[in-house]
Amino acid sequence: MIYFDHNATTPLDPEVLDAMMPFLTSLYGNPSSLHRHGRVVNTALEQARFQLASLVNVSPEQVVFTSGGTEANNLAISAALKADKRHVLFGATEHPSVTETVGDLSDHGFTTEALAVDNNGLISVDSLLNKLQPTSGFISVMLANNESGVIQDVAALSAAVKNKGLVFHTDAVQAAGKVTVDFNQLGVNLMSLSSHKIYGPKGVGALIHDKATPLSAMQRGGGQEAGLRPGTENVAAIIGFGKAAELAKLRLNERAQHLAALQSSLEQGLQDVAGLTVVAAEVDRLPNTSQILLDGIDGEMLLMQLDQQSIAVSSGSACSSNSKQPSAVLTAMAYPDKLAMSAIRVSLGQQNTLTEVNDFVAKVKLIAAQRR
Repeated sequence: MIYFDHNATTPLDPEVLDAMMPFLTSLYGNPSSLHRHGRVVNTALEQARFQLASLVNVSPEQVVFTSGGTEANNLAISAALKADKRHVLFGATEHPSVTETVGDLSDHGFTTEALAVDNNGLISVDSLLNKLQPTSGFISVMLANNESGVIQDVAALSAAVKNKGLVFHTDAVQAAGKVTVDFNQLGVNLMSLSSHKIYGPKGVGALIHDKATPLSAMQRGGGQEAGLRPGTENVAAIIGFGKAAELAKLRLNERAQHLAALQSSLEQGLQDVAGLTVVAAEVDRLPNTSQILLDGIDGEMLLMQLDQQSIAVSSGSACSSNSKQPSAVLTAMAYPDKLAMSAIRVSLGQQNTLTEVNDFVAKVKLIAAQRR
């Protein structure tokens, strides 16, 4: 099967699996134990913390391991509960793990507002400043959108509200490993990351923390991860995450160039298909992501027909794949519901080839011609 759904999850890199295997077999000690078994595992865990910190240019002490990007987003938003200010802002195209968690803040006396995006999915500095209130205390804006691939100018947005007493969080789950991500250059306080988006294992993520922003641990029972994420660590997965981060940094340019070449070939190959739109084609996007609209063709139907042809794509976020509603991202970008329902997302990976892209293009053209 041709796999074009890397924004949902990536395959485990063989080098990552090799790094994990000893910690699934012989190196089974608890990293909190003081004996030799524990010390060896704790040393490896801290090496993984260093590897992840290096990917996003922070110190290892700023890395808090979690069970994934969703937990990292939830932990980040706990900072709002620690703030005296009760007005929260978030991007209209955020991942459900942000929008739903922010929505729950209303039960704690918060008011929340979505920051509108333009037709390209971008938030302007002016629109942010217009929404800002004296009571604004927390803002969350994702660095790269999981559906459209649009890269948000988080550095400009964070600079615009600097010294205004806000905590700024960015969900960088989709951006890391595909484009350069530098925590300090972005000027944020908190950043979420996930392992299985960068060829690491599922079930592990991280929150990058500026060490100054107060957070509320979501569970109790131990002092692990500086008390912010208690419980015995998922050691093998963390080791895998660290190795995946090391490889992502080492191969960033090589991967990005390969993916951008494939993306360009894919989009150029489809440009003569009647009624086809590539979402946000004129702005900066991830080099692996193409969200495609085919006027008059149901996206879920197209997805299933491609699946029958042994090509895996998605119709949007894997976290909302059971929804029969148009994509919230496309709705926020002012696409009509009928056109939004035609969407498929093609997200390429390091193992994909030009032959696979050409096969996909040919089959989409054939399906489109038959349906019309």
